[in-house]
Amino acid sequence: MSEDTSSTTGTGAGPDDDEDAATAGAPMAGGSGGSEKGAGTTGGKAADEEPTDDLVTTEHRLQVLVDQAAGGDPTAPGATRELRYRARTGRLVVRRETTGDKGSEGHTAVAQMAVTSYEVLGEDGVPDTSRPVTFVFNGGPGASSVWLHLGVLGPRRVVMGDAGSLLPPPGGLADNPQTLLTETDLVFVDPVSTGWSRVRTGRKAEEFHGFTGDVESVSELIRLWVTRNDRWLSPKLLAGESYGTLRAVAVAKHLQERHHLPVNGIALVSMVLDMGTIRFQPGNDRPYPAFLPTYAALGHFHGVAGAEVPLAEHVAAASEFARGEYTAALAAGSRIDPDQRARVVARVAELTGLSEDFVDRVDLRIEHLRFYAELLRHRRQVVGRLDGRFVGYEDDAAHEQISADPFITATGGPYTAAFLHYVSTELGYRNDLPYKVLSELVHPWSYKEFEGRSVTVAHDLGTLLRRNEHLRVHVACGYYDGATPFAAAEDTLAQLKVPAEAHRRVETAYYESGHMMYLQEPSRVQQSADLAAFVRGCLPG
Repeated sequence: MSEDTSSTTGTGAGPDDDEDAATAGAPMAGGSGGSEKGAGTTGGKAADEEPTDDLVTTEHRLQVLVDQAAGGDPTAPGATRELRYRARTGRLVVRRETTGDKGSEGHTAVAQMAVTSYEVLGEDGVPDTSRPVTFVFNGGPGASSVWLHLGVLGPRRVVMGDAGSLLPPPGGLADNPQTLLTETDLVFVDPVSTGWSRVRTGRKAEEFHGFTGDVESVSELIRLWVTRNDRWLSPKLLAGESYGTLRAVAVAKHLQERHHLPVNGIALVSMVLDMGTIRFQPGNDRPYPAFLPTYAALGHFHGVAGAEVPLAEHVAAASEFARGEYTAALAAGSRIDPDQRARVVARVAELTGLSEDFVDRVDLRIEHLRFYAELLRHRRQVVGRLDGRFVGYEDDAAHEQISADPFITATGGPYTAAFLHYVSTELGYRNDLPYKVLSELVHPWSYKEFEGRSVTVAHDLGTLLRRNEHLRVHVACGYYDGATPFAAAEDTLAQLKVPAEAHRRVETAYYESGHMMYLQEPSRVQQSADLAAFVRGCLPG
């Protein structure tokens, strides 16, 4: 366990052994209060009082792998060294500047955003401001940053087992000797209405529940943290997962254009930059070929397809077929030759493990929630959407679609319990608001900026790569990710309007795991090494 070496300082309440820090949903005594949908919290203050920062600082020591820091074999045993670091957790007040005909009219507090930062300390006990700093968030929309924080990047990690070998609740915590803190300082951000982030009392939360409001608030928090901590001359990176990948590209563009703050690297975990590649809507056939290789991978994992060949070979065959004959068959529609259609039906069934009858009845178009209900119907099981290695049961084995994701059921509890215990007992911060690991408050999410067209920031990534010749991009894909399939990411990257040199600054890594690939231990260890190497590659010199 990482060692706490100093007293807690700041405005938050300290740990209280008489309270259950791992209870999510129920208010804890002594914290800062506030309301939920449509209004925020002022940290227990009257509604007309100005909110203030609410941060707690602690110092810790952690034994990390020397091999991880040096870029060696991540699976080999090796020597360790001590990493001394400072943690700050709590909430920062985010303000918005208002302007009129005569210029600035004020700088108004609009929200308090939850943040946890880690900075490595030098021998003098002071952070080295020349180190890189990486800003991290998850997706959803509506997800807090707890997943990347305690899953793979932070100095502590969740212990919960994996698909087929889950530990009983509540799981636990362990040191993370592969933490990315060996390479870069880390700042984990919870967007408004996730985690403990809330709007100021009297303001409408809905102004943050959409593409532009979200990008502006996250960007402002980053600008504020960089300024407060004297990090303008530090190399800067962004890391996002799922919708957080779309957010990361948009935030990078906003920071560069609004604040002249370019980033050195963007890590995109389970990438989706173009929603048109994953949204099953009438008249949009793009998702079907994009999901087919993932269906094939899941069929292979569950032993109903491709058992005679390795996973990589099976997936490669599915990808080639999806981009070629399958795409052509979908485009042909009723013009397709009956014999060709029969061949396509048979090949889709062979690759996925579905029956030819099912493939024929859905007219070759396999919607993902239907697939997760159909694949193991003969076993009366359903498979997970975010990670198809996880299986579960419905109340009725004849449901057309899954009604709940077995992956979320398995992971939500351990991550919530681990974070709330960790932040209160080790980081010394408490708040009586329920911590929104996955927040329902942000819906409906607004994409009004994209009315009449696909929601996409792929063009923005191309713009960033063309305008910043030093920008590097890392894309992490899980073979068993049924939410943001790897083939959709490949298609998006292939269509970037950038020169060959820029394409070479984009790297892609694949893992035999799901959306949160770090749940599988070999993938977690390898991903940690891959991200460490990526950060090193982003640094000047």
